[in-house]
Amino acid sequence: MIKTGIIGGAGYTAGELIRLLINHPDVELQFVHSTSNAEKNITDIHTGLYGETDLVFTGEVTFDKIDVLFCCSAHGDTRKFLESRSIPKSLKIIDLSTDYRIVSPNNPFIYGLPELNHKALRSAQYIANPGCFATAIQLALIPLAVHSRLNQPIHVYAITGSTGAGVKPSETSHFSWRNNNVSIYKPFTHQHLDEIKQSLGQLQPDMQGEILFIPVRGNFSRGIFATIYTECHESLEDIIAFYQDYYKDHPFTFVTGTCPDLKQVINTNKCLLHVQKHGDIVLITSVIDNLLKGASGQAVQNMNLMFQLDETTGLRLKANAF
Repeated sequence: MIKTGIIGGAGYTAGELIRLLINHPDVELQFVHSTSNAEKNITDIHTGLYGETDLVFTGEVTFDKIDVLFCCSAHGDTRKFLESRSIPKSLKIIDLSTDYRIVSPNNPFIYGLPELNHKALRSAQYIANPGCFATAIQLALIPLAVHSRLNQPIHVYAITGSTGAGVKPSETSHFSWRNNNVSIYKPFTHQHLDEIKQSLGQLQPDMQGEILFIPVRGNFSRGIFATIYTECHESLEDIIAFYQDYYKDHPFTFVTGTCPDLKQVINTNKCLLHVQKHGDIVLITSVIDNLLKGASGQAVQNMNLMFQLDETTGLRLKANAF
């Protein structure tokens, strides 16, 4: 059994991660760390887990009892946590924050998008889990980058649920503001752009297309619905073939014949993609659950790869029917 621990255990992504790990057939969850909630029952915070776990939050971390540590800390805090402690050389780490996603000479983390770095992740010791917007957008564009077709401006309009803003209430996340409301934020400057450009540049080093990204706050709880369009002179049949060929061996990313809707992916680790053309403009629709394929589900997928398991283990989750 793979022995796991979680730090930063009080947020939405940690709640989903706990649910996945306690139901995973090859995992024992040893501890969930939260300084502010130490000694409380996990179900006091993650109430949806009543009847599934008797674990309590701990304020202590014992690395020698685990094989892999999941970091669900706030952005910037994972690095501080790891640098302030003596980490066993054998410990594997999967970080869900932004702290290690950008490649640098002093960064030993592998970027954890399985559809991009599948082989490297199987031998990785440290994995940087991708951002939620970044996951949806990259999966929509990777097949075009593989064929060097990203040579014109890339327009991205993507709407996300309120859970993407984290568990702490804010002016733009509480119900009375978010309900029956839509707004944009961080236009053209969103923090996920750096990792998106890094991945696409890995596949198409001479990429000319600028990414023009408009992120949108949606009036729903979870999910990302992204539409991406750019100029491409390839035929629709050839473009669809690019996507079908690239994702044929990736068990969670599917090319659909009709435009998907958000409910098809909520509570699953899937990404659904649809491709269409209007003249020389190719339009790709990409939908994911931001807390699963955009965060905790992908983290478990990465753990499965890291420990040489079938990457779908514990992740055959079903979407809501209605």
